[in-house]
Amino acid sequence: MNQPKIKRDPEGTRRRILLAAADEFAAGGLFGARVDQIARRAETNERMLYYYFGSKEQLFTAVLEHAFGALVDTERSLDLDGIAPVEAMTRLAHFVWDYYRDHPELLRLINNENLHEARYIKGSTRIRELISPVVATLAGILERGAKAGLFRNDVDPLKFYVTLSGLGYYIVSNRFTLEATFGLDFSQADQRGDMVRMNTELLLAYLMRK
Repeated sequence: MNQPKIKRDPEGTRRRILLAAADEFAAGGLFGARVDQIARRAETNERMLYYYFGSKEQLFTAVLEHAFGALVDTERSLDLDGIAPVEAMTRLAHFVWDYYRDHPELLRLINNENLHEARYIKGSTRIRELISPVVATLAGILERGAKAGLFRNDVDPLKFYVTLSGLGYYIVSNRFTLEATFGLDFSQADQRGDMVRMNTELLLAYLMRK
């Protein structure tokens, strides 16, 4: 009697491993994550994990590439053309901060990679080729604002993006220590709303021409 053929789904298996690894690495970092637990969560075995990714370190790099790729893909959906510069800058900032709020696992992965002094990002050609569309969008808003006489004209887009990013990054990546030390829980809507308003005013106060 012929046995039914088992339908193979290599892309599905690879994706399950990647998503399971993302959760494990976000929770325990590169060294804390266990290969057997990743395989179990992906409903496969360790042999398949090594078959698709080669090593635990290469899997960690693939997770970083996937996380940064997802961020860039989401950024490409942002359309601020035709919106007044002040409103456009406000929307862009809130877009970035909301992404961090909704994807804390990205920040945990970045924090862990900083412990490794960006060793795996430096080794990834793909990540280094992922140029954030938001930086180009921000540069366009700055140019429009300066031409309209609203914004100062000496703002470096990349450095401004780093500043903007840091304002949203910090209260997510340090949420637990901030709550433990200051009693402020920035996962609560009212607390986060206060910070968003303050950070928005800080950005615009710097940008606006005196």
